[in-house]
Amino acid sequence: MAEDFDFHLRYLTGAQELQPRWRRCVRLVDEQLGEALGRAYVQKAFTPELKMQVLAMVQRIESAMERRLRTEPWMSESTRRAAIEKLHAMRNKIGYPDKWRDYSSVAIARDDFMGNVQRAAAFELDRQLAKIGRPLDRNEWWMTPPTVNAYFGGQTNDINFPAGILQPPLYDPKMDAAPNYGDTGGTIGHELTHGFDDTGRLYDARGNLRNWWTQDDERRFIERAKCLVDQYAAYTAVDDVNVDGLLTLSENIADLGGEMLAYEAWKDAGKDQKPADRDGLTPDQRFFVGFAQWACENIRPERARELALTDDHAPSKDRINGVVVNMPEFAKAFSCKVGTPMTKAPEKLCSVW
Repeated sequence: MAEDFDFHLRYLTGAQELQPRWRRCVRLVDEQLGEALGRAYVQKAFTPELKMQVLAMVQRIESAMERRLRTEPWMSESTRRAAIEKLHAMRNKIGYPDKWRDYSSVAIARDDFMGNVQRAAAFELDRQLAKIGRPLDRNEWWMTPPTVNAYFGGQTNDINFPAGILQPPLYDPKMDAAPNYGDTGGTIGHELTHGFDDTGRLYDARGNLRNWWTQDDERRFIERAKCLVDQYAAYTAVDDVNVDGLLTLSENIADLGGEMLAYEAWKDAGKDQKPADRDGLTPDQRFFVGFAQWACENIRPERARELALTDDHAPSKDRINGVVVNMPEFAKAFSCKVGTPMTKAPEKLCSVW
């Protein structure tokens, strides 16, 4: 274990010490018996009311996406129809699975750690092998309920938001809509946009790998995406390592498209209201502060270098600044003048969706 830590964590990421045993044990339980742990987690942390609140947010963001698809001037009608069909077929999975995985065949003993690990691993191997020759299970989750993350499934055409990511400080039902839409709304829009990014767009409404684009629309899409490739390639990730604009393109498209959708959905949700300033910030400023807060982090230079070379996500600061620089709404909210670091001239703004 010491040699493994010294190379994979200390040398590659700059970590100074091994995490406490209790953290490693919790992670192992989540990895091997995730839905059993998740079932207990959901009972304590995720109410039906919270699920309905998030679902309403998802539906508003999907409506915003449909409006965009129907009005994008660069899309032909045949591609537009296929895109809307895919959007309508997309499933929303929120919080936890409809049916919990049955672990009753896994024997767990308090005094047999190694045996517990082996039996849980054997259970998962058998479960995976049993899928061979069977239809795709579109109800299966690829993340456990306590996970603080989300994903789009290209082959299942669904967006998935585990209960773990729908908790404070990311989503807080006690807060007003502005920061919740800026943060969680942006995440929802991000995963939805993945269905139409440079890789997700290659799958159709059923999750089949099929090109449903006309050649002209595909060319126009690539031209719009290149704007983001060039923008992010100019950012420095750490020291002498720049962000890889091509490697991070999918995530950059999703970040920008998702936050634009979230902003539009938030404005639609509050069109009959007059939200007040809070904590010295206007509603629009609170929206963007909410967006930025999910990316707060401490990271060592060694880890930043490793991620810049291998991760398909840009550094967190660029995932925020690289988005808002393309949103005139941000410049207006904070009275940024054209030519300042957080703005672009209108003709240089990037926009894919």
